[in-house]
Amino acid sequence: MDFETYLISKKIDELAFKTNDIDLYSTWLYEFNQLHEVSFTDQKRFQINRIRRKYPLNSTINS
Repeated sequence: MDFETYLISKKIDELAFKTNDIDLYSTWLYEFNQLHEVSFTDQKRFQINRIRRKYPLNSTINS
């Protein structure tokens, strides 16, 4: 799974996240590529929820 697909699965808008928080996005991208996705999720669980609320994926895109 690539990082873009991962963010979609977590209902995070990649473009908004990347545009508004490039440092954190870059850090996550690097770490995601170093870890298994389950390990990444376990390490970032609470941060993922915060980012999901801040940059929600527009549900009409997938409809």
